[in-house]
Amino acid sequence: MVDRMTAFYKGKRVLVTGHTGFKGSWLCQILLAMGSDVTGYALVAPTDPNLFELAGLSRQMHSIEGDIRDLSSLLAVFKEVQPEIVLHLAAQPLVRESYKEPVYTYETNVMGTVNVLECVRQTESVQSFLNVTTDKVYENKEWVWGYREDEPLDGFDPYSNSKSCSELVTHAYKKSFFADRGAAISTARAGNVIGGGDFADDRIIPDCVRSAIAKKSISVRNPYSTRPYQHVLEPLFAYLLIAQKQYEDKKYAGWYNVGPDECDCLTTGQLVDLFCQSWGQGLTWVNEAQEGAPHEANFLKLDCSKLKSTFGWQPRWHIEEAVQQTVAWTKVWAEQGDVSKEMERQIQLYRENEE
Repeated sequence: MVDRMTAFYKGKRVLVTGHTGFKGSWLCQILLAMGSDVTGYALVAPTDPNLFELAGLSRQMHSIEGDIRDLSSLLAVFKEVQPEIVLHLAAQPLVRESYKEPVYTYETNVMGTVNVLECVRQTESVQSFLNVTTDKVYENKEWVWGYREDEPLDGFDPYSNSKSCSELVTHAYKKSFFADRGAAISTARAGNVIGGGDFADDRIIPDCVRSAIAKKSISVRNPYSTRPYQHVLEPLFAYLLIAQKQYEDKKYAGWYNVGPDECDCLTTGQLVDLFCQSWGQGLTWVNEAQEGAPHEANFLKLDCSKLKSTFGWQPRWHIEEAVQQTVAWTKVWAEQGDVSKEMERQIQLYRENEE
């Protein structure tokens, strides 16, 4: 029996920006499995190794190398592909990198979003657009309850602030150009994601993987910061759900938090403990907090009541399961196994008993 989401996405023309990144690669794997006609637009994969190439995705989809800062190039792709659904993931996604390259971060995350939305505005085939941002868009007051979608947007660092601006750009385009016609427009604000195939610098799970492979202790720079960690499949299926529902009925367009349950908001140190336990082999970590390091929030979590009440969505994997699946993928890769097959296994496992 084919589930409703697969039936919806089968044959749909879907354009994914940022498809060569970690989340983008997993998203393309899902869409291809559901039978979508997938086009990706992005720069060359940002890491070596990278999940996009390891999974062989370039052979299964229309992959276009391009920069979202280049409006004319992007518009030509829209005119060629005539997408029905656009999922915007392309970004400069790292907080610490944004301190080093603030201009590039704003150019990519703000003007890049302007360019994508301008292409959506000029392409009548687009019926559903989702801008993927971050939980860091909120003005973070370090309080103990989760932020709701109507809280003020004011990210602290250049990355977080540029994503706040990306949200505001999306809101303005929606009100100015899509209020009574055209595509349904939404944004999704997700918490920190983990999963197999993330090789980025300055992220805790990739740091854990590199240390585990090298048989060294993991260096943790901020073990007491609390974050809403979730497996990468959690937000990706939420994105697909939002894009589907607003395609079918524009009333669902809006702004949505996507995060784990409160029990899965934990400190970085606790996350690394789980990784070490799952990896085994006596893996340990050390606290190497750096004085004078760039500012990063110490406490941040989301209230996802809107997503849950609107669509009946619930997270499926608690953090222990998320870490175990991350380690499982990593060990397949480390042993030169079939990582694409492992991705398919995890996607199928995640979707078991889905209505």
